[in-house]
Order: sequence, then structure tokens, then C-alpha cells
Amino acid sequence: MNITRFAQAPAYFPANHEGMHCLRLQGHEAGPAESLWLGVSVLLPGGHTTLDGATVEKHYVVLEGEVCIRTSEHAALLGQFDSVRLAPGEARQVSNPGNRPAIVLLAMPLAKS
Repeated sequence: MNITRFAQAPAYFPANHEGMHCLRLQGHEAGPAESLWLGVSVLLPGGHTTLDGATVEKHYVVLEGEVCIRTSEHAALLGQFDSVRLAPGEARQVSNPGNRPAIVLLAMPLAKS
């Protein structure tokens, strides 16, 4: 068993993320993991990522607030407990269009070596 207390979750700093504070909950520097890692991102009002893709799928769950998920073809405003799955290579932009902070849970497979 590997427990990560939220107060001790290590911060990480992904490229192309503005106005966001990202914490690792499981995997990578938060502890051992075989297939996926978990993170939490706090998006300040106006916080966002650029429209980029990843080589692995991504899953987001909005824990608090509202978050806009935009792909090359669609945009959707997600509220509390709404979720989205993005396919490998699917470009996405995550943004907080509101005036309150938003919190998102991220689950991603570990990158293949």
C-alpha cells in the first residue's frame, strides 16, 4: 500500500500549463505505480493549458468548479463530477472560464518505455 497525504503531495510543473497548480497523488515522485498515475490540478480563474495531444489516453474528473475541455473538433463545459476521456493523440485544452478556482483529478497511463 502507498498512501499519499494531500498535504504532502509533490508538486509537478508540466509545460504549457498557465495559472495551474499541479500535484502528484500516485505514481512518479508520489510513489510506485505499475500502470497509471494520478494527479490533481487546481485551475485559477483563467488558468489553462495549450491545445496539445499526448501519446497516451487521459481521463479527467472535475471535483470542484467548472472546466472547459476543448479538442480540435468540440468544446464542452464540465461541472462537478463530470468526466471526460481523451484518446491517445487527441489534442486537448483545459481551461477555467469562471471566476472561482476549479479542481480536476487526472488519471493517465504511465508512458511506455
